[in-house]
Amino acid sequence: MKLLKTLGDVKTVALDTAPLIYYIEEHKDYIEIIDPLFIQINQGHIGACTSVITLIEVLTKPIEAANKILIGKYEEILTNTHNLTVIDIDKSIAIESAKLRAKYTIRTPDAIQMVVGIMNGAKAFITNDHNLKKVKEIRVIVLNDFVMAAK
Repeated sequence: MKLLKTLGDVKTVALDTAPLIYYIEEHKDYIEIIDPLFIQINQGHIGACTSVITLIEVLTKPIEAANKILIGKYEEILTNTHNLTVIDIDKSIAIESAKLRAKYTIRTPDAIQMVVGIMNGAKAFITNDHNLKKVKEIRVIVLNDFVMAAK
């Protein structure tokens, strides 16, 4: 089962942190699944959004390791990729995230990531967290399902 086929006619996706890490660091188990999505994003066929939470999460380990090359790659992709928007968190996102978090008992960063997608017109949220499938306000696509299907 291919990710793009699963997305169908979805024109905007929200991205959790994991798919970006897999793409940027070319994770051996996920790069073949996620690379076609980023090709579509770069070509303008699919729009994508994520929150500033992603920037915090992806930069932490490279900063700890003083890995300037990886820091640069993350900053470049997250701030200069055409059709990928990093959304700041404002009061309305915070309030809606609290509601989603209370309704589904999910972690604050996950609620923020999902609400950013919902509020920016995303029809699918791409993650690797099976726990988030319980959220019904946006279609949740878990990358590990594709890895398991390939085995």
